[in-house]
Amino acid sequence: MSTPVILLPVDGSEHATRATAYALKIVGLMGARVILLHCHRPFPVKLGEPYFQNAIDKIISEANALLEPFRSVLTEKGVSVEDLIMEGPAREKICDVAQIENCEMIIMGSRGRSDLKGLLLGSVAHRVLQQSPCPVLVVR
Repeated sequence: MSTPVILLPVDGSEHATRATAYALKIVGLMGARVILLHCHRPFPVKLGEPYFQNAIDKIISEANALLEPFRSVLTEKGVSVEDLIMEGPAREKICDVAQIENCEMIIMGSRGRSDLKGLLLGSVAHRVLQQSPCPVLVVR
């Protein structure tokens, strides 16, 4: 039997920190490993060299710095963690990764947007809830 996988998308927010705390509890119960996912803005394709590579290096460096506190918390508790940094909209990439990695569950934070802007734009959590191939725990 393979080890269950929990997908934990993080954006550096307090909501992601709270989701990580819940993930620690559930990982312990399931004996699961965690895939930490961060989605970054698209690379600036109109830049020429060396500016294009400099921009890529900066975006990847920022993503790794953002992931580090989450990675540390999980590894300190003995959780098996894999990092995944992807380019593109989180609302799409989260569901793609969950399907490809055959995740048992997605645990993610929600900014709790309920105003008109949230209604018109749609939240990442709402989109993931609609399209996820597995159960989703949204932490506020």
